[in-house]
Amino acid sequence: MNQEQESLYVSRTDLAVEIQEELREHTPLDGILVRTKVDRQKGIKETVITVENEKGEKALLKPKGTYITIEGEDLSSSDESYHKTMCHALFCHLKKLLKGYEHILVAGLGNQEVTPDALGPYVVSNLAITRHLKKENLLEQGVTLSAISPGVMAQTGMETGEIIKALVKEIHPDVIVAVDALAARSSERLNKTIQISDTGISPGSGVGNHRKEITKKTMGVKVIAVGVPTVIAVPTIVNDALEMLLQALGESRLQKSYEEFTEQEKFQLAREILAPDLADMYVTPKNIDEGVKKISYTISEAFNKLVGLDQIQA
Repeated sequence: MNQEQESLYVSRTDLAVEIQEELREHTPLDGILVRTKVDRQKGIKETVITVENEKGEKALLKPKGTYITIEGEDLSSSDESYHKTMCHALFCHLKKLLKGYEHILVAGLGNQEVTPDALGPYVVSNLAITRHLKKENLLEQGVTLSAISPGVMAQTGMETGEIIKALVKEIHPDVIVAVDALAARSSERLNKTIQISDTGISPGSGVGNHRKEITKKTMGVKVIAVGVPTVIAVPTIVNDALEMLLQALGESRLQKSYEEFTEQEKFQLAREILAPDLADMYVTPKNIDEGVKKISYTISEAFNKLVGLDQIQA
């Protein structure tokens, strides 16, 4: 596979856990530590992937650091008690990652006018902002929380990273938490998975629309990323459909040949089957409006727990 094909393949998912799962089938995971915890009673699966060195970076194609995935089958449902459970799980991880930071700047990335990309702005709209209250001595407890929804380049003419960097110079936060919508490899993870990482973020990378990275290197302060997959590549859906069709046909020479393909080769084949205008298309679930709003509230309440202004009793 050439560099262009590899880039196309990798760009279909932002989730470290999905890349790790596919790598595990074909090669030893040197430099990558994986820990998984399943709480069947609460219906939550947590996976912590630690990229320890350069070998791990090359294998996972992710920077050295920690990638935490919280998966819940009912995350996009209307079950309020389940959202409290997921909120608390997210809060516990954020509390560890943000320990010692007094001023947190939450950046809600994305376009609020496009629902699959509106997660970040929706989260910001539900936050209990405290920076102004702290400045006026109206609030003493909890951390200082400020937030911005910088929009996208088509709306502002500016890179998201440029806006956030300018804001950092003005208000001097201790840490940035970037919240963004992601792309997934598996449709089963759409609107049901939260990924947290301590390595920053490259907005739009999952859909091949790479923008200026938002990391400690570019911003000058620590950057935590929180994201939820809301879209999936059309070639991935075609690939899954092909596998299901061949399984339904039973044992055959064609099925055996297809099973010998690597995941990268299967993805490339699916792209070649599709019309050119479909090969780079991404789709989203039909209930995306309701799903994004509910999940954004769950995420924002985890932040509100940090400042002691949440509505959820853990």
